[in-house]
Amino acid sequence: MRIALGLEYDGSPFRGWQTQPAGNTVQDVLEAALAQIAGEPVAVTCAGRTDRGVHASGQVIHFDSAAERPDSAWVRGVNGFLPESIAVLWARRVPEDFHARYAARSRTYRYVLVSRGVRSALAARYAGWTHAPLDVAAMSDAARHLLGEHDFSAFRSSECQAKTPVRTLHELRVESRGERIDFVLRANAFLHHMVRNIVGTLVHVGKGARVPGWALDVLRSRDRGAAAATFGPEGLYLESVEYGSSWELPRAAPALIAVALEA
Repeated sequence: MRIALGLEYDGSPFRGWQTQPAGNTVQDVLEAALAQIAGEPVAVTCAGRTDRGVHASGQVIHFDSAAERPDSAWVRGVNGFLPESIAVLWARRVPEDFHARYAARSRTYRYVLVSRGVRSALAARYAGWTHAPLDVAAMSDAARHLLGEHDFSAFRSSECQAKTPVRTLHELRVESRGERIDFVLRANAFLHHMVRNIVGTLVHVGKGARVPGWALDVLRSRDRGAAAATFGPEGLYLESVEYGSSWELPRAAPALIAVALEA
């Protein structure tokens, strides 16, 4: 049978999502825990691979197993074999044609940024940081230029393996919460480092180094060298993955992230 799971994890202790020879990835640890409950090796597929240091509050995975277990075993049972930095939130049996990656309609990422004169010790692993004051209105203006279907080569890592750089960015919001600024991006799919590169470019505008229209110039250039530097992974969260209602999967709940920065 095919099982879908919802996950949240703190990415800071791991080498990223995808399994590696050296181990210590989220996938490695999760598959080992699932094998304890299934009584057999388990291979998982995720909705979106996250890099080293990147977190998730709404990751979705699927796996196949011949083991007959109640949904509670795939949640509480598996959690008993996981470190405190990873938690299974829910489990559902799904049809065999469900695919965590290919069935997804969109993904939502949130980047949490601290904007203040000194860095935050409490949020060091869970938020990016800039010491310069930021103009949220200017960043929001720049963000509007990036909405829609475009070639996002200018925001694509040189290591990106996607077959096409064309993506549809459905939503890009800049939310101010005092010293905390959130960037919320929803797209059909994302390129490698796309979110962190977009955030870096918007922050460049927010600092006053460029006018908002520069974001459109960068987009049209299709040149990674034209954009700002990549922001660090600490503030990035895979917040949710959206599927059609026919799959009857739970919707991601608001995440408890960067609590130390909340007002």
